[in-house]
Amino acid sequence: MARFQKYDTKKGERWMFVIENGIDPQTGARQRIVRRGFKKKKDAQDAATELEYQLGKRKMNLKNDITFEEMADEWLEIYSETKVKISTIRVRKHEIGHLNSYFAKYKIKDITKRMYQNALNDLKKNKKLAHNTISGIHSTGKMIFKRAMEQDLLLVDPTEYAYIPGDKTTVEEIENTSIEDKYLEKHELNLFLEKAKEFGKDYYVMFFTLAWTGLRVGELLALKWKDIDFQERTIIVTKTYYNPTNSTKKFQLLPPKTKKSIRTIDIEDEVIEVLKKHQLKQKELKLQIGNDYYDEGFVFGRLNPPYYGYPHFIKTVELRMEKILKHIPSITKKLTPHSLRHTHTSLLAEAGVDLLQIMERLGHADEETTTQVYLHITKERKKEASRKFAELMRSVKNS
Repeated sequence: MARFQKYDTKKGERWMFVIENGIDPQTGARQRIVRRGFKKKKDAQDAATELEYQLGKRKMNLKNDITFEEMADEWLEIYSETKVKISTIRVRKHEIGHLNSYFAKYKIKDITKRMYQNALNDLKKNKKLAHNTISGIHSTGKMIFKRAMEQDLLLVDPTEYAYIPGDKTTVEEIENTSIEDKYLEKHELNLFLEKAKEFGKDYYVMFFTLAWTGLRVGELLALKWKDIDFQERTIIVTKTYYNPTNSTKKFQLLPPKTKKSIRTIDIEDEVIEVLKKHQLKQKELKLQIGNDYYDEGFVFGRLNPPYYGYPHFIKTVELRMEKILKHIPSITKKLTPHSLRHTHTSLLAEAGVDLLQIMERLGHADEETTTQVYLHITKERKKEASRKFAELMRSVKNS
């Protein structure tokens, strides 16, 4: 990847770029290409891009037996330099792993359309992967083969016209699947929150906040006190918690899922009261243990040793919810903390809030389950609208 730098000349500021071009096999010295004299940074960037392409093409031509595994590594290195989140790169690596299980040692030029389609079919039939997972793997495959096409390593793109096998749903599955199983009814939510108090007040506050705000779990765990304005009665969402290895001290705070996810949420007195009590308890604990508390301002920093103040794992929140639900026999639904987001949707819909406002509050432009929940809750109101329309037309006809 080229490095760019501005420097001064007698004629004014100019730009230069440096490209590391590997090691000279004869001398063992690093090969570095430098180009100077560009008036604008964009001119330097365009020239560097073209030179990198030509250098890459030359290297690939020298190695026209490149394997899929090598091509995938080369693509991932370039992809990682773009403005993508660490979590996305991790997903891409995982998807490459699936593709490597079929093609790793094959020469990229020898992979056919039939071979690629058979791999997608096998991911569905034998590996039983979900449609969305296979879709992600296919997207990564298309980008890798596109890179190979750009390098003139292929005449035909094997991903062209490939399709993702559909889910075969039985009539019984359709009849037995209910949207109500994805969220809690009002009375069920009250039961759950009351039971949550028995498992620790900090978890109660977490689940209460999720249910009353519609936050994602990662957004909740990344929340800091500076994000909550008790005067304005708002919560500002600007980040999400990321910790793929579940190592307490190696977490990261990343930008939210999408630009729509950056938002300000209005909160009510009940939420403010719960959060203020939680804040007071946290302050008392900090006074007791002093420097042993990791004081980075996390709203839901741990209140138990040995990692006081560090954010909880997402998995821990999931397991705690699962444990609480086991103690409520009347709730047999298979729910996760994300279900509280759907619960929030259902209660907003029941209160008469329109879908666009709900989407804005939740921080996304489109989400299938949210729409399904909303339509399910509001279907009675739609029937009422139909009846009112019919009554109006009847009155006109009879007048």
